[in-house]
Amino acid sequence: MKGEVQHMQQGKRYQVFSIKEIHEHNEKKSVWVKAGSAWVNRDGSINVYLDVLPLDGKLHVREALEHRSAQANGSSEAGNNEAMGAH
Repeated sequence: MKGEVQHMQQGKRYQVFSIKEIHEHNEKKSVWVKAGSAWVNRDGSINVYLDVLPLDGKLHVREALEHRSAQANGSSEAGNNEAMGAH
């Protein structure tokens, strides 16, 4: 739910994004580029595997889309939205 604090869980996969702010037609837009994946270890540390490096040095980590869509649908079946990367 929006505004609800969620803690990272061991063994769960997270997606890593680089978010670029662009100005298009006098509007500010965000472009989300999938930068890699992350997992939480037993000791609470996090492994991050990057496919790209962000130019601005900022990364955003969030729950993988197939987990979020399955929770929203009340199903354990993975959604097909992962490849989109846009929000």
